[in-house]
Amino acid sequence: MSGANLLPRRRIFGRLSILAGNSVQIAGLVAAYLALAAARSAHSTEAAVFAMLLGWVLLYFCCHGIAHWIVGRILGIRFAFYTVGGTANPEGWPTGLRWVFEHLPFFGVQTEKASMQNARPIAIATMWSAGVTSSAVVPTLGALWVWRSGVPWGKWFFLAALFWAVGTLASNWTSRTGDYSKARRALGNP
Repeated sequence: MSGANLLPRRRIFGRLSILAGNSVQIAGLVAAYLALAAARSAHSTEAAVFAMLLGWVLLYFCCHGIAHWIVGRILGIRFAFYTVGGTANPEGWPTGLRWVFEHLPFFGVQTEKASMQNARPIAIATMWSAGVTSSAVVPTLGALWVWRSGVPWGKWFFLAALFWAVGTLASNWTSRTGDYSKARRALGNP
């Protein structure tokens, strides 16, 4: 738990500079595109499904932190470094998945304190909302693309990705540690 607000603390495995974190995430997004493209041209159903899953996972892990950074920078928020660690929203996951998500390597981005103090509440709320929104939208669009490209099992995978996206959005909306909750607090709505 952290300080007076008693919110659970995120388990951090490491830190990366902004340049290194952006580089890793961009490389992950490019690898995701290549995996999804490989799924389209795979010669076996197993290879297509594997490439489709790999591409989706890479999109899921590599779009969140960089979305915070891109939107934050556009809105004048500065960042100090990236963290790599478990989910910052453990209570948003069912008990069985909670432990897993606390140990997966999610990218987080640490804002500069003075920058956040000087930012307008709407800018802060928009920056917080960008990460989870991209975590729902970007992988789902990737799944839609493979389905529309005729990848075997693509339609079913798209439906599963859509279901996952709805769960991601809902868990972040209802959880007190989720990004949408942080956005609401930035706007003065607990």
